[in-house]
Amino acid sequence: MSTRALVVGNWKMNLDFVEALHLTQQLGVLLRHRPLEHVDVVVAPPFVDLRTVSSVIESERLPIALAAQHVSEHRAGPFTGEVSVAMLQRLTVAAVIVGHSERRAHYAMDDDVVARTVRAVTANGLDAIVCVGEDGDVRDAGHHVTFVAEQLRRALGAGTESHRARVCVAYEPVWAIGRGTSATAEQVREMSRAIREVLVSLNLGDARVLYGGSVNGENASTLLRDGEVQGFLVGGASLRAESFVAILRASDDCYARKR
Repeated sequence: MSTRALVVGNWKMNLDFVEALHLTQQLGVLLRHRPLEHVDVVVAPPFVDLRTVSSVIESERLPIALAAQHVSEHRAGPFTGEVSVAMLQRLTVAAVIVGHSERRAHYAMDDDVVARTVRAVTANGLDAIVCVGEDGDVRDAGHHVTFVAEQLRRALGAGTESHRARVCVAYEPVWAIGRGTSATAEQVREMSRAIREVLVSLNLGDARVLYGGSVNGENASTLLRDGEVQGFLVGGASLRAESFVAILRASDDCYARKR
């Protein structure tokens, strides 16, 4: 099990390059004021902000890694509007969010496309933050564990073990995203244990399991402790430096107590 938490800020389709510049600088000021000791920090801006954010991180030597919100499974070619892994690498991007529920719902990203994209990302030396999660109907029917387990197996079952080792999993119950209501610690614990069982069966038992869905500075410690996750994929709360850093601090304090 990882001795460090991983917290990823997914900015989604928010913040132009000027706003992204200011937010990154604000994060830098707050993190320099009180450095984190037990948390790996990642931000995932929109494509048009990647170069700006990368430049600030490099010039100010911030302890923040850069992720992309999506990438094409293809290396190059007639895929208007898409971005390749090679393009991201030139921007010092270290990780890619793959299969977010919004990509699945709005852009027909099914399990097969997720699997091919994971292979493209990891085979080229980047980390894949693989998103899984059920909607309200699946949970109400009691099929949430089997549904998520199948998502995982289809996403991670192919490819070499060394490539798949560049993976972490973000559990995001679709019914909790952006609605201000987080899953309970008990619900998160059930799913994190089920996810870990699948990862162990795929020889990926060391992969970190994250939770996403209305995370804030108040519930972060409880979810880390009682939900048995190793970090978070944060949406709206990552758009303000203070609210994002509150989650980072809560995570850092929680992991400090585990030592």
